[in-house]
Amino acid sequence: MFDRLELLEKRYEELGRMIAQPEVALDLRRLQELAKERASLEEVVAQYRQYKATSQELSDLEALLKGDVEPEMADLARKEREELEQRLNELRDKLRLSLLPKDPNENRDVIMEIRAGAGGDEASLFATDLFRMYSRYAQAKGWQVSLIDCSQSEIGGFKEVIFEINGKGAFSKLKYESGVHRVQRVPVTESSGRIHTSTATVAVLPEAKEIELNINPDDLKMDLFRSGGAGGQNVNKVTTAVRITHLPTGITATCQDERSQLRNKMKAMAVLRARLLAQEQQKQSQTIEKERRTQVGTGMRAEKIRTYNFPQERVTDHRINTTFHNLSQVLDGKLDELIETLSTREQLNQLETALL
Repeated sequence: MFDRLELLEKRYEELGRMIAQPEVALDLRRLQELAKERASLEEVVAQYRQYKATSQELSDLEALLKGDVEPEMADLARKEREELEQRLNELRDKLRLSLLPKDPNENRDVIMEIRAGAGGDEASLFATDLFRMYSRYAQAKGWQVSLIDCSQSEIGGFKEVIFEINGKGAFSKLKYESGVHRVQRVPVTESSGRIHTSTATVAVLPEAKEIELNINPDDLKMDLFRSGGAGGQNVNKVTTAVRITHLPTGITATCQDERSQLRNKMKAMAVLRARLLAQEQQKQSQTIEKERRTQVGTGMRAEKIRTYNFPQERVTDHRINTTFHNLSQVLDGKLDELIETLSTREQLNQLETALL
């Protein structure tokens, strides 16, 4: 590990010298490439330098304790040694984590798809709760949420809602949300007060950049139709809604949220690219519906990744067997503790695999 860290530090210093060269300053593209690489190394190099400085402090202190030291001073030095050893262990753990392979999608924007599963109308209301939860979380992070398409149930919940979240690190945080989410509560439609169990499925797809996929325009079929739903003079009067079909795979994407046909087309293309990228990254020949089923299963109650229990005010994530007793806060978008716990567990699993 330390041999690799030494190489990274040398590369960081080399990049600094290269950026300072006049000929590089005149080549904007080259300058941006070098600056981006140097920035990617900055955190791990800073941690490594802190580790080396702390290690040197500890060596100096141990040398002091081997000499002729007054008892009172020796006690203070031994206490400081314990603190330095603890700090050194913490820095070593951080360095191990920093050397783990990075998810190539971690800084991408995301397309999220929430669908009501088992439970009828109550499932659609729960899907609406999840949409609100992720929207609140995104807003707290300073990310932008943009609705792409939705289908509502008779009582006002979402049968399906597709939306985009734009913001640095969106995928790295939200990737853990893919799967079946289960709710246990007394539905508003239940007169006897019985607790029901319903589900909704969540799929999180990294948004693809246009340059990553070579989509032949001849492979696309575009259908235009009138938007449906509440509000707006354009609704049911002007042909603004767009459905795009990728003919080779049969993958479709629809957007009817915007008043502008052009903006609906752009959003539908973003969804289509995300689905095609997910398919390509998994090296599968099946359509994105196959990939989505890998993420969320069939929506049956037994395939849960997380349970939201209202009577006990708890949220249980079954992947890490951990329960949080702050349901109302979680549904209000306060997901940091839960997501950080999932992230830490994933990193520990990666470390264990790397050490095998």
